[in-house]
Formats: sequence, C-alpha cells, structure tokens
Amino acid sequence: MLTDIEIAQNSKLLPIEEIAVKLNIAEADIDHYGKYIAKVNNYQKYTQKGKKGKLVLVTAMSPTKFGIGKTTVSIGLADALNMLGKNACLALREPSLGPVFGVKGGAAGGGYSQVLPMEDINLSFTGDFDAITAANNLLSAMIDNHIYFGNSLNIDPDKILFHRCLDVNDRSLRDVTYYIGGKDKNGKKQNVKRTDHFSITAASEIMAICCLAKDSEDLKERLGNIMVAESFDGKPVYAKELKAEGSMATLLRHALSPNLVQTIAHTPAFVHLGPFANIAHGCNSVIATKLALSVADIAVTEAGFGSDLGAEKFLDLKCRLNNLSPNVVVLVSTIRGLKFHGGSENEENKGKSELDFVESGLENLYHHIDTLKNTFGANVVVTINKFLTDTDDEINLVISKLKDRGVDAVVNECYAKGGAGTLDLANAVLKNMTTKEISFAYNLEDSVEKKIEDIVKNVYGGLGADFSDLAKEKIDFINKIGYSNLPVIIAKTQFSLSDDKDKIGRPSNFKIFIRDIEIKTGAGFIVAIAGDMMLMPGLSKIPNAEKIDIDKNGIITGLS
Repeated sequence: MLTDIEIAQNSKLLPIEEIAVKLNIAEADIDHYGKYIAKVNNYQKYTQKGKKGKLVLVTAMSPTKFGIGKTTVSIGLADALNMLGKNACLALREPSLGPVFGVKGGAAGGGYSQVLPMEDINLSFTGDFDAITAANNLLSAMIDNHIYFGNSLNIDPDKILFHRCLDVNDRSLRDVTYYIGGKDKNGKKQNVKRTDHFSITAASEIMAICCLAKDSEDLKERLGNIMVAESFDGKPVYAKELKAEGSMATLLRHALSPNLVQTIAHTPAFVHLGPFANIAHGCNSVIATKLALSVADIAVTEAGFGSDLGAEKFLDLKCRLNNLSPNVVVLVSTIRGLKFHGGSENEENKGKSELDFVESGLENLYHHIDTLKNTFGANVVVTINKFLTDTDDEINLVISKLKDRGVDAVVNECYAKGGAGTLDLANAVLKNMTTKEISFAYNLEDSVEKKIEDIVKNVYGGLGADFSDLAKEKIDFINKIGYSNLPVIIAKTQFSLSDDKDKIGRPSNFKIFIRDIEIKTGAGFIVAIAGDMMLMPGLSKIPNAEKIDIDKNGIITGLS
C-alpha cells in the first residue's frame, strides 16, 4: 500500500491557472507561487459580489490522538460533489509545523483525499505562518524596546498581556525570563526583569486577527487595537500607542490573501491560515470562506477537533460575526474513536471486533449530535470514516443504533477511494441542505462568567464552571475597561467533553476549572483557559520529526 506522500508524489497536478478558471477567477487576479500554488490577490473583487453558494461545515466527535479524519472527509466530500456535477470547492486551514513534526502529522488530508502539493502545504506553505510569527514577535520586541528607552507609556513589565510565538512544539519556551537594560524616564539606569512565555503561532492573536479580518484596512485597525499591557496605574496600553500596526500590517501584506491549490481530483481548494481549536478558535480565514461562497455553488469547510471545540467556535464566533450559517453539518465518526470513548485500550484498532466498546462509545457521538441539533439548530448528517481495520458488525451496529435514534449514518471510504468512496455522503449532504438560521450557545450581552457557564452547560453537557482567583481578577479588569460584551472561546483538551482528558465518553455532573483569562481586543474575543491546557505544546517521546527525511534528489519521505 502506498503511503500518503507516495500517493501525492504520483498524482498529476494541473497548472494552477486551470484550477482558477474552474471558479471563474481571472489569471490577472492570482499571484503564482510556482506552477501549482497561487494567492488570490484581488479577493475583494469576488467577495464583494456576495454569497452565491451553500455552506457545508465538517466537524467530528471527540477525537483520539490519531485524529478522526475531518480534513480527509472534507476533501473526499468536495471531490464527490464535483463528480455529481456540482461546482464545489474547499476552504481549509493551513497546517502548523507543530503537529507536522509532532504526533498528529500534517493537515493536507490522506490517502486519495488530499490537497496538493502536500509537501509544500505541510511545510511552511506560502510563508503565511512565518509572516504571522514575524509580525507577532516584532510587536513583542517593540514593547521591550519601549521599556528600554524610558517607558513613556508607563507600561508595567509584570502586566504585559502580549506574548511571543513560534510555529514548532517547544516546551522549554513555556516560561522564559530575561532582563531589559536601558534607562528610566529620569535617566537612571535600570535592569528590568521580564518573565514571558511563547505560544505556538496557531494560538497567537495575530493568527486570529488575520483569520477574522475582512480586508487589509480591517486588519490594520485590529492590529492597532491589540491590548499589549496594563500601565502602572491600571490602564490599557494598545499596539497603536507603540505605532506598531503599520509595520505589522506590512509584514502581513501577502498573508491576508487566500492560497489556491487543488485536490488529487483537481477540485479547487482555498487553504488559508490555521488556528488550533483546542487552544484557539479553530477556523480558516473569513476571507477564504467568503471567497469560496462567492465563486462556487457549494463551499466545504472544516473546524478543528470535535464539535465542542471547532464547531462551537465556528458557529458562536465566526458565523455570528459574519452573517454566516451552514446549510448542513457533517459529523465525522470512526470506529476507532468510538472504541476509544468506550474504554478500549486497542489504540491501533487492529481489526479486533469490540462491539461492547463501540456501543459504549456511541454515547460520545450521541452528545455531539444532540448539541448540534438542540443547541445550535443545525441539520446534521453523520458519517463513519471507514478504515481497513473496521469490521462489518461494528459498522452495522453503529448504523442500527443511530437509526433507532432517527439519525442516518453514511459510510464513506474517502481515504481509500477519494471522491468515488464518498458519493453516498455527498448525496446525503445534498438531500439534507436547509436554509434555516442557526442558534447560539450564549448571548453576547451576558457577563463573561455567564457566557462561559452557558458553553459548559449547552455544549459540553456539564454543570458550569469554577474560576481561579486569577481568572476572577482578569474578569474584573475586563469589566472595568468595558470589554465584557466580547465573544468567549474556551481553551481545553480535545480528548474529553470536560477539561479532564481522562474523562472519555459522555461525562456528566462535572464542572470545568477556568485557570486563566486572556483578553484579545484586536481579534475581538476573550479566551478562557481551562485546566492545565498549554498554549505551547511539547514534542512526544518519538515525534514525527524522527521519521521525516529528504534524499539527495530532494524527495521527501516520512511526511503524512
């Protein structure tokens, strides 16, 4: 059997201008990054025409450490829709180098459902992440530089809210200490001690800003509105007071334009920006999604991890603020995922039929179905992402149990067969398209605490939240400076509906513990950090970085 990268390397790509033609995007409106990648430089020309197509959101049950396959299913679904004569395209997130060299691997799909060229997409792509990292760290450098040269804004070094970032997993950067020399405003020598931490680039506020910005003007305004610190007298200090937004926007000038690539089957795909859903808001850029809706009849997009994370943020944040509403939601499940949430220790799912574990694990899937339907009012299609190790009796059990609950489950074989293995799912999606507006899990006008509690109750199935003294202090500050009406995103483990990764399945009678709160005034939301979530992941004992290599001819191996 060929590996993902071997399948990709043996696929024939079309020149990118031919892919653009499929969406009626003029060649004059794209900038080539080689033969098979382009940026749409004049995206406003198309987005200003308004929404043309239907929106399909792909989400999932709570995943295992191997993932569930949402991106692969999204790609196979878009290919299948085009095979059925529809004009469909994709709007996906860019991969981060953290997972690529960590455990999870790349994010270009798998098997015969991939976006290409997968090596370039998985390895820094068009430099968007690099530009975001540079802009982020430029602002951090300007904060320290301002303190070094007298600190006329009276910044309290112990209350700097903006942090550095890097797009690799490095646990050593979770906490750093250094000193800033220079003189104070009276000319006296000083040696200011600074403690800081790095976030992974996918969790940075600059990533969120680029994803949520409507255009370059909105980008620059949001960059200026970043609250970087508190002053000694407790007042907010913003990036625009450091005169940083112009240089940052200059670094990001190309990153804001969506990237156009193709699938193995030559379906157009906008792959643009990529916040994680467990520690950030988990959706590709608003610009790319709106562009896809403007130029195709059906836009297929995905949101990170389970529906309690990515889909909640897609619906409560991205859709709410941009007048979007998915016409159908595809909920991806796997037999391996069901076994995991049923308590099986057969992590590799090596073909051993375990019906009891599958049935127990269905409780997790039921919760995601119920939340999407009852809390958000979404129309849901469930799909079983089939693996070679799945047995017929396991698949039939899932189909039967879901049928008893009035839910149709459609098997797909996108990994092994591409679009041809996803036709049944494509037909189910077309059958279940609706135009109704979604509901939300919380009201923007409510207090920060109430919004967090409502997410826990209405999305996670818990009793509410407890708050640390630090979190309470941060909420008081948010209320004081007038930002309590912002949306909330919660950073928590992806492996459980709770904030405890070991509480698998469908836990009940739990509360989540909010350890810290971060205010993102440029992005326009509040981050509640639950439990021991780290904004900078670490590498595993045997990371993918040990397997990836390149030979003397430039052929890459080990990438998945």
